[in-house]
Amino acid sequence: MTQKKKTQVANKGLHPRNPHRQRYDFKALTASCPQLTPFVSENKFGDLSVDFTNSEAVKVLNKALLSHFYKVQHWDIPPGYLCPPIPGRADYLHYIADLLAESNDGEIPKGKRISGLDVGVGANCAYPIIGHRVYGWRFVGADIDPLSIKSAKFIVESNPTLAGAIKCRLQKVPDYIFTGMINADDIFDFTMCNPPFHSSLAEAAAGSERKVRNLSANAKKKGTEGFDKAVRGQKPALNFGGQKAELWCPGGEVAFIKRMIQQSVEKQSQCLWFTTLVSKKENLPEIYRALNKVKVADTRTIDMAQGQKITRVVAWTFLGTEQQQEWREQRWMK
Repeated sequence: MTQKKKTQVANKGLHPRNPHRQRYDFKALTASCPQLTPFVSENKFGDLSVDFTNSEAVKVLNKALLSHFYKVQHWDIPPGYLCPPIPGRADYLHYIADLLAESNDGEIPKGKRISGLDVGVGANCAYPIIGHRVYGWRFVGADIDPLSIKSAKFIVESNPTLAGAIKCRLQKVPDYIFTGMINADDIFDFTMCNPPFHSSLAEAAAGSERKVRNLSANAKKKGTEGFDKAVRGQKPALNFGGQKAELWCPGGEVAFIKRMIQQSVEKQSQCLWFTTLVSKKENLPEIYRALNKVKVADTRTIDMAQGQKITRVVAWTFLGTEQQQEWREQRWMK
């Protein structure tokens, strides 16, 4: 039976090392990214904010966050593509750092010796950007969408702070996750993935409608003028953008993750920790059964919280304690 060790979040909120734990400092953000200025206004309490139901405002806020915190000056995504929440992206990476530290006497391994694979890097390239800028890690970003790869490559090539740290690979066979992306001479310390969690377009649309309603209700509570009026009676874009592969796939999240688990068996000696986000708690039992079936050596479930939203990372490895120590000695201590 696979051991399911659980790491709980001590308090609701982002990881202790996440620089986005505090309220947004819009004066600092607009200084770093003047493009954000037209989207910032005061609410009735005198607090600066942006309209989080406005997709363009959210995109430029992300641009400002990447500029201010991660020194990435040139960042954009094509119209209609997923615009990720930067604080949540950073959280996943900080918890991966903690996971790696467990195999390194409690010290987070940093620098270019550490290599990660981002499955579904997207047009935004957010995970590799943050992971490299915070920890110095190298990344391979994989995606089945050619425009996403083109966009991610352009971001990397446009920012000297990312030079030589991030490679992008197009997955030409959509059913493959690791095959073709983990080559014979590749070694990864971790993989990560934000899988498509809807099972259909209709389910994805319903989820986006709920999101907009929640944002509108929250805006009313905070006294931000015009938010409700801006979205009332309008049909929201899918999660403020997002192509099919980013938002849904047949069978949804659980089917995708089970396929990932099955394919990880073939690459078990080439990766220390395989990880994925799991948005739906009810999917965990089926995911655990799939992990038991392939006889992994260890499994972790890491809860993450961002406000009222709870998600989790499931991580697994085929390497036992002694093998993990050998991994550390051969890769991290040279």
